[in-house]
Amino acid sequence: MSQNKEITIYDIAKSLNISPATVSRGLKDHPAINKDTKKKIIDAAQKMGYRHNTFASNLRRQRTNILGVIVPRLNSSFTSDVIAGMEKTANEAGFNLVISQSLETMKKEVANANTMFNNRVDGLLVSLAYDTTDIQHLENFINKNIPVIFFDRVYDHEKCPSIKIDNYKAAYEITAHLISQGCKKIAHITGNQLRNVYQDRFNGYKQALADHAIPLNEKHVFINDLSGKAGAETAEKILYMNDRPDGVFSANDTCAINCMQVLMKNGISIPQDIAFAGFNNDPTSTIIEPNLTSVNYKGFEMGEVAARILIGHLNNNYDLQLTHTLMLRHELIMRDSSLRK
Repeated sequence: MSQNKEITIYDIAKSLNISPATVSRGLKDHPAINKDTKKKIIDAAQKMGYRHNTFASNLRRQRTNILGVIVPRLNSSFTSDVIAGMEKTANEAGFNLVISQSLETMKKEVANANTMFNNRVDGLLVSLAYDTTDIQHLENFINKNIPVIFFDRVYDHEKCPSIKIDNYKAAYEITAHLISQGCKKIAHITGNQLRNVYQDRFNGYKQALADHAIPLNEKHVFINDLSGKAGAETAEKILYMNDRPDGVFSANDTCAINCMQVLMKNGISIPQDIAFAGFNNDPTSTIIEPNLTSVNYKGFEMGEVAARILIGHLNNNYDLQLTHTLMLRHELIMRDSSLRK
């Protein structure tokens, strides 16, 4: 027999001189097959290199037991935590994950979604790319009742639940904290306002300023891609400002840390000259000196919850509308980068 030929139950049946139906039942641990016959079947299957065709079997059941996951990028500690939570929950329920990254572009996100659809995933977990303007590329899923759940970077759709934190409240708290430390001119580094996370954080920042009778200075608002490079470039702009801010709230830690480093290299004292706060509580926030004030929210928990809701719908037909928007907890962690008092 050719080594390249895929072994079938018919090959096993022929080698043992029994029927293919008996082999099939034996491999499925059917109670009607006695133990001795079952052992012979399993031993022969292993010896001959038989592989169960899970894909064909799942197609017959109209299920693949595969969940698709689309994230903006994989090289972030938050995303890693989310995926770990999803994988734990999925594996415990007998599901596998297929993970792709959009690399922060809608074009790549569309291609990923089409691949997931063509590979017949049972459901989709999505955190949107930086520049995604609509979710037309997900309509195939929605129209075929393939569940789609958004997490972190979400899109408001009546048929698709969202799992996130209260970004508005968290940003309000962090801005109010900077004000409590004596900051009167607080800059905000934010991302594309298409994304709920950045829009909500910006609005929370603005409201905290308004509630403390501090006027918004448009020159103190920096919109960029929140990368490390963008943080360094923002620091250069701050250094040359006549009306330099005395506090900075960045919508993520990566941008905040790179901005801090450039400022400190140029003689700016933190927090005495400029107090700093970030967002996400990345591991690097406790490595930078001074340690960075940030907002912590649990990516692992978000991943667990998202996968649990999706699998609950697939296995038990739970109504996704009952959990249309699920808000998870967050925590403001105050560290030396902002503590003046």
